[in-house]
Amino acid sequence: MTRVTERHRLPAQEGFGAFVRSRAAEGTLVVQPRMGFSDPAQMRAGLAATRDADAPTVGTLTLDSYTRVGELAAAENALRQGIPLNGYPIVSHPAATTRSVLEGVQDASFPVQVRHGSSRPGHIVRALIGLGLDATEGGPVSYCLPYGRTPLADSVTAWQECTAVFSRLGVLGAEPHMETFGGCMMGQLCPPSQLVALSVLEALFFREYGCRSISVSYAQQTHAGQDEEAVRALRALCEVLLPDVDWHVVVYAYMGAYPTTEAGACRVLDGAAELAVRTGSERLIVKTVAESRRIPTIAENVAALERASRTAEACTPKAFAAAATDSQTYAEALALVEAVRNLDADPGRALRRAFARGYLDIPYCVHPDNRGRTRSLLDDDGRLCWADIGSLPLTHLIRPGRRREVTAASLLEDLSHLRRKADRDAVEGSSPTAVGGAPQD
Repeated sequence: MTRVTERHRLPAQEGFGAFVRSRAAEGTLVVQPRMGFSDPAQMRAGLAATRDADAPTVGTLTLDSYTRVGELAAAENALRQGIPLNGYPIVSHPAATTRSVLEGVQDASFPVQVRHGSSRPGHIVRALIGLGLDATEGGPVSYCLPYGRTPLADSVTAWQECTAVFSRLGVLGAEPHMETFGGCMMGQLCPPSQLVALSVLEALFFREYGCRSISVSYAQQTHAGQDEEAVRALRALCEVLLPDVDWHVVVYAYMGAYPTTEAGACRVLDGAAELAVRTGSERLIVKTVAESRRIPTIAENVAALERASRTAEACTPKAFAAAATDSQTYAEALALVEAVRNLDADPGRALRRAFARGYLDIPYCVHPDNRGRTRSLLDDDGRLCWADIGSLPLTHLIRPGRRREVTAASLLEDLSHLRRKADRDAVEGSSPTAVGGAPQD
């Protein structure tokens, strides 16, 4: 790992997390793209366009797949041959090149986050520390199980080391910010209670190894009312378990099969923005009208940012219920978090033991360290439910009932449910908040 030294001293600034919280205090939802280009000039143009959008934004450097898995020779070969990559190769570009990308664009009023997807992110963290970048994301579970076959134990160790080193940036002028990707596990068909639990558990992991500025994530699913329950449950758990951490919530627009029509895609994005506002979330990761077909252009990203911001401004925040702990989603998430924490005082060891015992078990995830005994499905209202809980510690909360059998055909139907509904509703002209079910108080 890179040693934090004086040559990496950062300019005094409030940092990524503090910036988002300051905008939230003004009643503003911060919107963010998932943007990354291998060409430095295009990457700089993308950041500048994001900064200049008619919306409160933060910037993103999304890295390429070669860098994510540590195949740096392949990334460098692509750069030599002029082959475009699906993201920015921050390790392979000279540091001077990346500084020229950021210079005059990134500042205290426009912080930039590095997004990557690596289960072993040491080389990435070394690069961003050397560049003075103070915000990134991921997690030992959420950036391991869905994306490859790295042993969970190896990912936990790598993330322990990286988090500890990254956290020490705080002594040099910027508060380092880490976002857990746990609330986006597999993108779809993971019941919300487990998404909430994983987001909280990864936040506790980051806190254990030194981070005091953290964001917890949740990905929009198939039912608006259930999503609202989930984000409220996430906030309630963080209020109790992260009392000494500056934290905020980031909502992701739906990460599964996206609508194929422009109107359908806009309706899903509108629903995500409304979810963020209704639940008091501070930041939103947008998706564009091109998601179902190709990597979006800079202009499409800007259009999505501006649309999401307009939708958020037009949405009236709802008063929080007297208790955010009275839902089935909260009860299940709390049971999962408590069961894992009781396995070991060290969050990394607890996560490993939880997967070994099946206390955490991701539906339809084929990673060798995932037991794969749980199953999920959509009920008649479009809510994500457990079809089989395997060894999850939820037997006191979930009663066996008659549910339809999960088959290959029904799984494919569930995977395309939101796409079909959004495209159909767009044609029929029903309310955007009806995508995935009406919100519930």
